Amino acid sequence: MTIFAMSVFDATVIYDGKELFKGQGAASGWAEKLAKEIESRVTVEKIGTGWALVGRVDGVDCRWGIMGQRLKRLD
Repeated sequence: MTIFAMSVFDATVIYDGKELFKGQGAASGWAEKLAKEIESRVTVEKIGTGWALVGRVDGVDCRWGIMGQRLKRLD
């Protein structure tokens, strides 16, 4: 199963219309999982009141949040 098919049951917040992780710890845990999936470094970034995942895929900077209990690219 890919990381994108796993349900995200961590607490979330809505900031600027985007659903983000509520806590840095939860975001960091998912960043580790995502890094293994895409075989690239993934970190977390504070956006307003929440946390997003940040990484690079195929030379493109990407940020991920949550949509419908799944990871989703924000950009």
